[in-house]
Amino acid sequence: MPSGRIFSVTASSIDSVRALGAAIEAEVAKAVIGQADLTRMVTIALLAGGHVLLEGPPGTAKTLLAQAFARAVGLDFGRIQVTPDLMPGDILGSNLFNFQTSSFTLTKGPIFTELLLADEINRTPPKTQAALLEAMQERRVTLGGEPHALSPRFTVLATQNPIEQQGVYPLPEAQLDRFLFKLVVDYPDADAERRIVTEHGGRFRTPAVADFGIERIADADAIAAAIDATATVRLADEIVDYIVRLIRATRASPDLECGASPRAATLLARGACAAAALDGRDYVIPDDVQRLAAGVLRHRVILSAAAEIEGRDVEQVVAALLEREEVPR
Repeated sequence: MPSGRIFSVTASSIDSVRALGAAIEAEVAKAVIGQADLTRMVTIALLAGGHVLLEGPPGTAKTLLAQAFARAVGLDFGRIQVTPDLMPGDILGSNLFNFQTSSFTLTKGPIFTELLLADEINRTPPKTQAALLEAMQERRVTLGGEPHALSPRFTVLATQNPIEQQGVYPLPEAQLDRFLFKLVVDYPDADAERRIVTEHGGRFRTPAVADFGIERIADADAIAAAIDATATVRLADEIVDYIVRLIRATRASPDLECGASPRAATLLARGACAAAALDGRDYVIPDDVQRLAAGVLRHRVILSAAAEIEGRDVEQVVAALLEREEVPR
């Protein structure tokens, strides 16, 4: 299908979901070079109804990825540049008294969007972090005792800089558990970095996302149909057992002080269904679970003191658990 046309996705067509995913990756790649895997994971999160935490050093295109993705899939985009003095009302909005009408008027904050970029979320003070919990879990906010619904496609892409140590507030476990994925954004390889310099080095002003020629190839109906199609992916009992065994193994591992919650198992299953749909399959295979396991678990488990002393990281522990668990045939 030519770029720029809105994809027609039917709720019963897995092939159309695969085509949509490929088109999204192609459009985002016009601006973001060498991060196709990240684009795919964000697409999985959108189809699975999850949120994404991106962790990486400055200058690795985290913000550009969010902007390009929102433009490609036709989502309303909002951005919060987090600072330590950010208050809940700065995100949610507030009810302001209108003296002309002698009534309160809702002034909506930036959270009333579809794709929300929370830049440097670990600079958010705890009170403001708590304000995001209801929105991320229930897709609604409460202002003045009144609930206000957010878009059913409401998705948070949050970034954090692992280098900064001053002026940051570690995210509480309850909030981390609301993110489907924590994705590590690394520096590009040499070839990709050369392409980045070739493409961007000659620009003497900061380009807007529109300057990259990214076309909108989806709309609300297409995304809703893709989500409905994803919901038809079969999750066999053997795959369910495999996911449950893996999550329960995190709680029994001596390398982990704290294991993953039942929510992690549910979200891993949902993400695996989305991954299968993007591959054009209407059934989940163990590879879907294995490819997503690190992204789902790295922010939900805590290394034991012994594992830290030995210099092990979460990815190594998760890989070891995957090797030990019997894979369904």
